[in-house]
Amino acid sequence: MSRRYLTSIAATAAAAAAVLWFQVTPVIRGQTTVASAQSGPQTPWGDPDLQGIWTIETDTPLQRPARFAGKEVLTDEERTQLDKERAALLGRDKRVERGTELDVAGAYNAVFNTVRKTGRRTSLVVDPPNGRIPELTPDAQKRAADDRAFRLALLQSTDTCKKKMAGCVGGKYDPAPSPRFAEQPPRYNTGRMNRHDGPEDGSLGDRCLAVNIPDLPTAFGGNFIRVVQTAGGITMFYDTGQGQGFQRNIVMNGSPHLPPQIRQALGDSRGHWEGNTLVVDVTNFSPKNDFLGSRENRHLVERWTRTGEKTIEYSVTIEDPTVWTRPWTIKIDYAKQSEEENRIYYEPRCHEGNYAFAALMLNARLGEKDFAAGKGPHPATKDNATDFAGVEENPFNR
Repeated sequence: MSRRYLTSIAATAAAAAAVLWFQVTPVIRGQTTVASAQSGPQTPWGDPDLQGIWTIETDTPLQRPARFAGKEVLTDEERTQLDKERAALLGRDKRVERGTELDVAGAYNAVFNTVRKTGRRTSLVVDPPNGRIPELTPDAQKRAADDRAFRLALLQSTDTCKKKMAGCVGGKYDPAPSPRFAEQPPRYNTGRMNRHDGPEDGSLGDRCLAVNIPDLPTAFGGNFIRVVQTAGGITMFYDTGQGQGFQRNIVMNGSPHLPPQIRQALGDSRGHWEGNTLVVDVTNFSPKNDFLGSRENRHLVERWTRTGEKTIEYSVTIEDPTVWTRPWTIKIDYAKQSEEENRIYYEPRCHEGNYAFAALMLNARLGEKDFAAGKGPHPATKDNATDFAGVEENPFNR
């Protein structure tokens, strides 16, 4: 979607955005009657107003850490103590043995990280009540094990396995390069592997294709969303990750989902209003897009509810019977940001400046050339896939 088109939508919506905190007139759209009494800001055409720039202001782990088992909400004192512990960490600024691959990885330091205060809840997962993602199905466990075994094979002759570092957990060291270097991955690759024979050996993030919903909080990127509404539709621009932003359009005309053979990275979003809540049903995901192991069979039911003048509660139930033994739900709180003090670039920047991926491919070819000429080590002994500098220290995740 072009910047000019988005600007036009934003201008139209902004001009129409007269906000009313209470509206009691029933609104009829097609065959659907909206609840006659709605609280909160309203658009002139009678829909709840979700427009604006929103972001996640606190840090909450996806799953409840073992240290907080049975505890849903932290006290103010616990949050203060966790903030102190986390602030004292060096994280990615921590130096390790100089000259090692892990030390070089630390060149990408903490200045790039988003720092948030500790949130109230001990997990984003609210169902199951234990705050943990449900168990994987047997088939999903096998897929995950096969994928892990393949990636470990490509690492087996590196220092990562020789020194038993975090990136080789479950693997073993073997100085001989694995014969699996000639194999294709067990299924379409979406993560980083220790091989760059072709573009699809790279992770989706490295290829600037790391768009996903639900958009979970990350250490890299602000998780900003801009919502724009018109009388006929809703669009959301996600400024997330490191330039891997994306535009999402929600169909609001009551039409059915796309045919099952049409698959998209962000799925097919069909929305409707239930009182003050925007409910979005999302299907038709691509098998080349991965969310915690879930791909083309993923089904989301999202709920966006304006809970105050500057707050939105986002709830999403995630279902994939080929991956998890039951559906599960997370909640994320968004806070409204100043329109004047924030700038959002309305098109992703990652692709335009992605010289790094081309350099990764070139580095692999040069390594092969040097080895063939007897000038360098076997490329399989170098780890270009894992990076665990500073990621294992956060006390909130223990």
